[in-house]
This record gives sequence, structure tokens and C-alpha cells, in this order.
Amino acid sequence: MLTIKAFFSKNEMNEFISTDELVDFLHTHLDNFGDPKSAIKNCVEYAFSKSEGMGGSVLVGYYEGKIVGAVIMNKTGMEGYIPQNILVYVAVDASLRGKGLGRKMIEKALEISDGDVKLHVEHDNPAKRLYERIGFTNKYAEMRFSKEAK
Repeated sequence: MLTIKAFFSKNEMNEFISTDELVDFLHTHLDNFGDPKSAIKNCVEYAFSKSEGMGGSVLVGYYEGKIVGAVIMNKTGMEGYIPQNILVYVAVDASLRGKGLGRKMIEKALEISDGDVKLHVEHDNPAKRLYERIGFTNKYAEMRFSKEAK
């Protein structure tokens, strides 16, 4: 049975998993849709920040005592014109995908968050269909401008 633990502070989380262990798990199981470990760690730090407009939550899923999934939700600090939360990372152990663990973890993250939630997903990410079944809609095409790429 899947057990989901929600954490709102680093101290609370460190009783079960260290930041480095969480970052390693996410880096491994996000596969080619992930980011560098430094970016993932920054996201965790943001989720636990108590600064104005920041914060969020980290959810870790356990199955038979083993970490099998993780979700990081960050607050956007832009309530009123952009959804209050962004679902930044969702990862499930590659050997357990397709068993509904990711859906349960996302639904728990939505349940404990205040306000609306957005996420960014690559068009070719197979998880896109899961997000649509949960109720996420595609309102905009995201475009980015990178000063470094010029």
C-alpha cells in the first residue's frame, strides 16, 4: 500500500529523507524530463522557504518502506493573475509506473494546496495524458526567451 507523507519544512522532511536523497531520487526518476541536481535542490529549498510569496510542499511516496515517488509544489506568489501554485516535479520509480502511484500523489498534492495549480509539461511527456485525466487543461503554449542563447 502506498503511504504519502507531506512535508512543509526541511526539519520535518529530514526525519524521513535527506534533501540529497530526495534530489537524487528525483534526478534519477525524472529521466530525460528532469533538471540538473542543483535546480532540483533549489526547488526543494524554495518549497521550504518562509519568505513572503514563497513556500510550498514536498510529498514523498513510500511503498513497502521504499521511496517510490516524489512531488514538489511551489507557491508562485502571484495570486490573482497566475495560479497560486506550480507543480514543479513529479517522479515515480521507473519500475512502478503505470500502477496509479503518480496519480495518487498528484491528487494528494492538489488536496493539500491552497488555490489553483499550474504545471509545465513537455508535449512528448507520457505523463501529459495523466495530467489531463486529473483535470489539468492546456490553456496556453509556453514560450521562453533566453538572453544566454542570443
